[in-house]
Amino acid sequence: MSTIAAEYERTDIGTIQIAPEVIEVIAGLATVEVDGVAGMSGGFAGGIVELLGRKNLSKGVKVEVGQREAAVDVNIIVEYGIRIPEIASEIQLNVKRSIEMMTGLHVVEVNVHIHDVHFKAPDKPEEEEIQHRVK
Repeated sequence: MSTIAAEYERTDIGTIQIAPEVIEVIAGLATVEVDGVAGMSGGFAGGIVELLGRKNLSKGVKVEVGQREAAVDVNIIVEYGIRIPEIASEIQLNVKRSIEMMTGLHVVEVNVHIHDVHFKAPDKPEEEEIQHRVK
C-alpha cells in the first residue's frame, strides 16, 4: 500500500493530490454496496472480521496508487448461497467505476479475495417461548 499521496493533477494554481486512504474508502464503500457482501475482512494475518458495521470503511482494502493509475485488492466475506464468481465480478465493476468516476485515475486491476462465508443464524422462536411461560 502506498502511503504517499499521488500527484494527480497540476493546475495553474497548484497541484491536486489524492491520498491512498481516500481511494481505500471509495473502494470499501463500492464493495459493501454489492448485494451478497456480508462484510470486509482484514485478511488472514489480522484474523479480525467486521460484518457490515461500516466503522472502518477502508478495512480489508489495499491500494497502490501511481501518477495516473491505481490497483486495488479487496478482502471480503460473502453471504452463504451467493454465486461467488458473479459477486466478485460485480465488485470489480463497481469498484473500478466508482474510483474512476470520483478520482479520474485509471484502475488497472481490482482483485477480489474471498476470506469467509457468512451463515445467517436460524431464527429462534423466542417470542413464542415467552408467551407460553407468562400467562
